[in-house]
Amino acid sequence: MSRGRKEFINPRATFHQISISDPQLANIIQKESIKVISHHAAQISVSDSVKNPVKDAESNIIGTLQLLQNAVECGVDKFIFASTGGAIYGEQDYFPAREDHPQKPTSPYGLSKLSVEGYLKFYKEQYGLKSIIFRYGNVFGPRQNPNGEAGVVAIFNNRLLKGQAPIINGDGEQTRDYIFVRDVVNANLLALKLNGSDTFNVGTGQETSVNELTHLILEVAESNIDVQTSKKNNFEQRRSCLDYKKLKGSLNWSPKVSLKEGLSETFIFFKNNGI
Repeated sequence: MSRGRKEFINPRATFHQISISDPQLANIIQKESIKVISHHAAQISVSDSVKNPVKDAESNIIGTLQLLQNAVECGVDKFIFASTGGAIYGEQDYFPAREDHPQKPTSPYGLSKLSVEGYLKFYKEQYGLKSIIFRYGNVFGPRQNPNGEAGVVAIFNNRLLKGQAPIINGDGEQTRDYIFVRDVVNANLLALKLNGSDTFNVGTGQETSVNELTHLILEVAESNIDVQTSKKNNFEQRRSCLDYKKLKGSLNWSPKVSLKEGLSETFIFFKNNGI
C-alpha cells in the first residue's frame, strides 16, 4: 500500500497491510492457505534506483528473497513475478525484443529485477518452486498513482486536470511499449493455468514515442495546452518494444485494448475520481 489506496481493494479480497519483509508474513500465508503468490510489490522508480541503489536492492532483491523463503517454507506452489521488459533488455539490438534478447540493464532497477529472475531459477532448481516471470512493458491505466516517475500517463493526466502542461524530457522521441493494465491482469489470470516455470514478455509489440503519447493524451482530454520541455535524463533508454508472440503461443494471450482506448478510459477515470 505504499503507492495504492485502500478504497481500490476488491471487497471480496482479504486485505492484510504488512511489509513483504515482515517475519509475520509467513503466518498470513499459512493462515490463508496461499498456494500462488503474485508478487508486484516493488520500488518502481528508475531514477530513484539511480539515486539510491542500496534502497532499491533492499526492496527489490532482499524483500523478494524474504518472500521467496516464506513461499518455500509455507508450501506455496507457484510464484508469479512482475519483472520488467525495457529495463532488463536495455538498449535493444532489434525490435521488438524477444525473451532471449541479450540482457543489458542500464539502471539499478533493471539490475535488481534481473537478479531476482536469477534467484527464481535457483529456487526452482533447489526447492522445486515454480515461477512465472512477466517482463512488462510500460503499464498504464485507471488507479495508477501519478505521484512518481514511472507512470507518465498518470502524471500527464494529473497535470492536465490541474491546468498544468505536460513536461517532456529531452526531444520526446524516446519510445516505450505502453500496455493497458486490464491486458496485464488477464495475462496474470491465464498464468494460473500453467504448470511449469517460464518467462514471458507482456507488451503490444508497438513503439510509441513520448511525443506521440502526449498528442494522444491531449486529444482524448480535448486540450490544446502548450507542452513544456525539460532536459533529458542521462539514464533514460532511447527505445523499448516487446515481442509477445511467446505468450500468445503458450496462453493464447494478446493485447485487446488499443493505446487510444486505454488512454481515454484512463483520463475519464482520473477526471471522475479527482486523482
